[in-house]
Amino acid sequence: MSLYADTAAAYARYRREDPRIAAAIHAGLGGARTIVNVGAGQGAYEPRDRDVTPVEPEPAMTAAAGRHAVQGVAEALPFEDKSFDAAMAVLTIHHWPDWRRGVAEMHRVARERVVIFTWDPRRTRDLWLVREYLPELGDIDEARFPRPDELGDVQVVEIPHDCTDGFQGAYWRRPEMYLDPLAQRAISSLERLPDAIKARGLGALAADLESGAWAERHADLLERETLDLGYRLVVAYAS
Repeated sequence: MSLYADTAAAYARYRREDPRIAAAIHAGLGGARTIVNVGAGQGAYEPRDRDVTPVEPEPAMTAAAGRHAVQGVAEALPFEDKSFDAAMAVLTIHHWPDWRRGVAEMHRVARERVVIFTWDPRRTRDLWLVREYLPELGDIDEARFPRPDELGDVQVVEIPHDCTDGFQGAYWRRPEMYLDPLAQRAISSLERLPDAIKARGLGALAADLESGAWAERHADLLERETLDLGYRLVVAYAS
């Protein structure tokens, strides 16, 4: 069973669309009416008032959300050139074996624009979880993510403290969530860590939460509503 099939149930529960991030993505899509969502997963962030065609390689992901998608991979989209007004991809290009080819395919099938919500690997240690407890996460993510400025025009997307989409940076003000085993399974980088490394780092976090050391060290975060952790919206226009 693939990592994504094995974690589909956790994604369905913890990777729910955040309306503030959705607003940024939908604004980036502009007036596009027909959209292909590449690496669509369970459909978060797809505009409900537009014609969206989801493409997803893992059937378990779509099945867990009770929906259907075109089964396919980003590197070989099964559509004619310029089939859609726009192509979108949300926190997925780091999962693609060849992100350059996948992004090129998005440009091939989009008439107007390509919109990608991603993360800047140069910011890998901005999140205290990585910097203080699990630096190995940084090694995983730096190798998987392209720099956003390689992809198009870049917009900062700050992450709200109560973000409903449980990706890696979502719990920056809710550290106890990183100790939830099911929440962990919805974070692909955590799932890629060896069990011993994960147990070491999360055990240290649990001890710091119990002692109050985490709260003392990060009192400034508890006053913040949003935080820039390197998440970026990229828009590239057709030439």
